[in-house]
Amino acid sequence: MSTPPLNQKGFTLVEIMIVVAIIALLAAIAVPGFMRARKRSQASRILNDLRIIDSALDQYAIENNKKTNDPVAVADWTSYVKRGSPLYNTGNSIFGTPYGSQTVDQLPQVASSDYNVLSDVAGTGFWSPYGP
Repeated sequence: MSTPPLNQKGFTLVEIMIVVAIIALLAAIAVPGFMRARKRSQASRILNDLRIIDSALDQYAIENNKKTNDPVAVADWTSYVKRGSPLYNTGNSIFGTPYGSQTVDQLPQVASSDYNVLSDVAGTGFWSPYGP
């Protein structure tokens, strides 16, 4: 087996450019899908937070003999959320939007700013019954 001369080892510039072009093409195909999946998971997180808030409001109202349309402060409903969770600590959405005080027997609603950010991956049907 003979070894090629020193000036013939390695890849040519054309071969390297082809590999770089293939990698760029794969990245261009994959990145938008990853970004969409990330936004969809953020929407799911907010929807789950709204369900947790709804449950916390019900528990608070039952234990404190509250009636329909009574206001519930953030500190009151967050005390019925898992300790140490981001929702318990801040009372805010994943984007930092405060959920604010709620009302007994009314479903919490997704904030319009959060809805606008996520509307391309989560339409009105996704948010039901917590949607705008």
